[in-house]
Amino acid sequence: MDFWRTHHSGHYLSDLVLFNDGVKLMAQEIERKFLVLDDSFKHEAFSSHHIRQGYICSERGRTVRIRIRDRQAFVTIKGPSVDGGLTRYEFEYEIPLADAEQLMTLCEPGIIDKTRWLVKSGNHTFEVDEFHGDNAPLVMAEVELETPADEPEIPHFIGKEVTGDRRYYNSQLRQHPYSQWATL
Repeated sequence: MDFWRTHHSGHYLSDLVLFNDGVKLMAQEIERKFLVLDDSFKHEAFSSHHIRQGYICSERGRTVRIRIRDRQAFVTIKGPSVDGGLTRYEFEYEIPLADAEQLMTLCEPGIIDKTRWLVKSGNHTFEVDEFHGDNAPLVMAEVELETPADEPEIPHFIGKEVTGDRRYYNSQLRQHPYSQWATL
């Protein structure tokens, strides 16, 4: 196994891509984000889940998130965004629900509370997040891609693209809720 450094500065795990016989091993998230125009997505959704998530670490370029989705729990580690916010490393592992509830007490202030609706469009699934609490009435959709050049079929309820706009990152919405943007 050899190591290839994507950046020559720093010594962070997020700066490394691991290859084994030319096969990329690290998980990479490639996604685009959009604002949603109306609630018609709800009639087209094939599934929905209630999500609560907190951040143990939300430094720029490195986040550690605890997520509870219905009765399942996960810890997620994300690296810095590249390609204008389109791509970044993401590692997600299921953990016991009781552990996640305890870890939520260690999180930085501000919990994200949302309902996630899953809507199929062509060969892709759009995850539409309807935010509650301080981030209501924000509704945002994201779609994960196989490659940065992948072009998903955009559903009719999709509005302005906000990929790479840090204000719309969940870790930022926790610190600067959508309902307070008018006062900033």
